[in-house]
Amino acid sequence: MTERTTLSEVRPPVRHWPAVDLPGSEFDPVLAELMAEGPVTRIQLPNGEGWAWLVTRYDDVRRVANDPRFGREAVMDKQVTRLAPHFIPDRGAVGFLDPPDHTRLRRSVAPAFTSKGVERVREKARATLDDLVDDLLRGGPPADLTSAVLGPFPIAVICELMGVPAGDRHSMHLWTQLILSSSHGKEVSERAKREMAAYFSDLIGLRESSNGEDVTSLLGAAVGRSEVTLEQAVGLAVLLQIGGEAVTANSGQLFYLLLTRPGLAERLRAEPEIRPRAIDELLRYIPHRNAVGLSRVALEDVDIAGIRIRAGEPVYVSYLAANRDPDVFPDPETIDFSRSPNPHLAFGFGPHYCPGGMLARLEEELLTDALLDRVPGLRLAVPPDQVFFRKGALIRGPEALPVTW
Repeated sequence: MTERTTLSEVRPPVRHWPAVDLPGSEFDPVLAELMAEGPVTRIQLPNGEGWAWLVTRYDDVRRVANDPRFGREAVMDKQVTRLAPHFIPDRGAVGFLDPPDHTRLRRSVAPAFTSKGVERVREKARATLDDLVDDLLRGGPPADLTSAVLGPFPIAVICELMGVPAGDRHSMHLWTQLILSSSHGKEVSERAKREMAAYFSDLIGLRESSNGEDVTSLLGAAVGRSEVTLEQAVGLAVLLQIGGEAVTANSGQLFYLLLTRPGLAERLRAEPEIRPRAIDELLRYIPHRNAVGLSRVALEDVDIAGIRIRAGEPVYVSYLAANRDPDVFPDPETIDFSRSPNPHLAFGFGPHYCPGGMLARLEEELLTDALLDRVPGLRLAVPPDQVFFRKGALIRGPEALPVTW
């Protein structure tokens, strides 16, 4: 049998992946089994149609994420098997564009997400966080760390970066929660998305002659110069606004880990200089989402790890699996603050790398500094199994994080 024949005939069995709600920061046992079965498997998720390839090995994940032979735009015309019960991307949305259109749209907001752009909001973010921690301490224990700090802080920061007035933050938060939840139904999610899009359409339209540094001003100026359409600008604004609140879930998991493994928190208090490296390790370890994110479609036949993926077939990559690849991360199940290098893929890879990665790191560092230093006795107020994680959510995180000090 020739290699070509072998490649064309290898078809692993299709595995149903229910992607059930998991407690705490438990790694999905089905994903662990799929990783053990091989670097390229086939899956069927709870919604959509048919099956899709799943790529889990670190090098293969990076290759697929960065290979133009796997496209996002082609997904628009397919009912690919998926986790979410409804599939409502806007045609032309940045998440479903391929280069060069994707590159052009991302370039319009790039200045806001550079180190200089992120540093622009640092002092305002730190002041906001100080106020939230003041309120937390003033109220006294016990308290819900999520509602007191971990929720309002990322909302304030992303709204500041986006140029959303403070008075509109509550609406943004409500829309985001409805869009990210899979438990309210398609119509509720669609309505929330339409309302957020209409809001950004008005805001961006008002800023077509702006020279401001916030995201909506940059988008307004790009629309004014006819570099992007208003529809494209609105789609990107919605995506960035929603993504900004993912920090709430990530920081919830981060502090859940620190508070259920007190030795980790004590080390970070004693050695503040290692905190940036520790945050990277926690980001590697945290199972950020349920199942997998957006799929790609093979635009031609491609061989990955001895498997031939045919043109037109959908493909998912798992960044969670890649971050546990033992060939890249020795002893991947251990949280190792001395791990170096740590080339994790928590923010993705390739053209669709999360533009807010630098901002998220800044927020996690500010949160860690403020809460570990200003609330030295911070600990869980309930047993770990009484910290309930969100159900029916695409992004994993605790509903509430009851703490005392």
